Amino acid sequence: MARAVCWYGRPRGAATAGWANLELRWDGVRSLRRALDMLREQAARTPKGQWVRVVGGWTEFQFDERRMPTLEELNEATGDTPAYILNLYNQAFINRAAIQALGWDASTPNPPGGEIQRGADGKATGLLLARPNALLLYSTLAKAPKLSREEQLNSTRHFLREYNRFGLTSVIDAGGGGQNFPDDYGVIEELARRGELTLRIAYYLFAQKQGQELADYQRWVGMTKPGTTVGLLRPNGYLMSGAGENLAWAAADFENFLEERPELAPGMEAELTPLITLLVKNRWPFRIHGTYDESIRRFLDVFEAVNRETPFNGLRWTIDHAETIQPETLARVKALGGGVAVQSRMAMQGEYFVKRYGAKAAEDAPPVRAMKDSGIPLGAGTDATRVDTYNPWVALSWLTTGRTEGGLVLTPPEKRLSREEALGLYTVGSAWFSGEEQQKGRLAPGQVADFALLSEDYFTVPEERIRTLESVLTVVEGKPVYGAGEYAGLMPPLPPISPAWSPVAHFGGYGAPGAPQAP
Repeated sequence: MARAVCWYGRPRGAATAGWANLELRWDGVRSLRRALDMLREQAARTPKGQWVRVVGGWTEFQFDERRMPTLEELNEATGDTPAYILNLYNQAFINRAAIQALGWDASTPNPPGGEIQRGADGKATGLLLARPNALLLYSTLAKAPKLSREEQLNSTRHFLREYNRFGLTSVIDAGGGGQNFPDDYGVIEELARRGELTLRIAYYLFAQKQGQELADYQRWVGMTKPGTTVGLLRPNGYLMSGAGENLAWAAADFENFLEERPELAPGMEAELTPLITLLVKNRWPFRIHGTYDESIRRFLDVFEAVNRETPFNGLRWTIDHAETIQPETLARVKALGGGVAVQSRMAMQGEYFVKRYGAKAAEDAPPVRAMKDSGIPLGAGTDATRVDTYNPWVALSWLTTGRTEGGLVLTPPEKRLSREEALGLYTVGSAWFSGEEQQKGRLAPGQVADFALLSEDYFTVPEERIRTLESVLTVVEGKPVYGAGEYAGLMPPLPPISPAWSPVAHFGGYGAPGAPQAP
């Protein structure tokens, strides 16, 4: 029996959904052989001058082969078509054709915080390593060709429908590299003004350039303010919610569990303090990327000092991720009125975490049970699309079973959440982080008219099938936005996917539903 739920997820990157039609998705593909076949087929279909790109959402542990592709396999599959394949925030692979298109040679320098792996001849091999941050991975992807404005509008509409396919009706976009405000937000704002959004989006503004963060926020404070909303779904439509999750590059502690924990720069506090002061004075809610307890403690030193001079007075703020946060640090977050948003990153890279820190530490990475029991505002989501998959059922599977996508059990039963608790974090729990918990997250009178009817009952389906759930009917503002099976006729039509050679047009999204099955 299907079950109706009301969603509020947390993928990242809704503002850049305008590039989604360019991306081949390996999310949910269970065979590396099949993934490479998809890459080969798409390379053959891609016009000269365009790239094939796989931008996150997958892990080597999801494949039956339990390994990464090799550079030799990627070059063989893609030939003369430039290709870029991003794996988490750990590394990216580019083929020989992409190296040539980028004009890299033995004299090309490594950027700060990243490494271009080189052969004995000094030339790039095609492996890009985040050591310790992902700037090299961002900047290389940004050099690939873009879509036209009309194609971006088309891409965004189709990608939002893909969210609707899994029952998502609202999301929070916590920002991401390469999302410059206001320029890169114009496409989705146009759709909001045209009444063509099928997803309610609350977004945060992410500082893009190191050394210019304070200037960016000073400019944005004069341009917009939290609560500004656009579109026919007012007041819960396309909503500007505040600042984050990258407030200052000096405070960035990217999670790369293949590498040692990054030590934040000694001058981080001096850079972060005026930013937080500006945001608090202007009553801007904010969120900050904090993977490690060591980083979060230093952030709190700044927040507490600012609070003594410029009181927060109930201003909402958030720690994102918090995989290694400790009880005493969590108590400091609660005392200052903050919340924690957790994501299913460990479902993708729990094996890496265990190898570096051990199975015992992984039991509380993050300590979701302790967070829930503490009464702190707590929400759940994904870290899509560059790290995690956007499929919320993968996140709910991880929260309730403690298992990674590769099947490794991280969390013992007493530290897991019940299905009801996990769903609560994904709905009304996450609504707190955009200040909308009184309007969203429950099936109740006075709440927004959003719901999803699922392919099976989430509360009774065997746990191994949680990640396979999808919506058969998704409704936003009382109107169907997605339908399958007997409800397919209720789904409003979209224009054909553009460009016609798009991998999405051929393969679809999560799980590659349009791809031929591997033998």
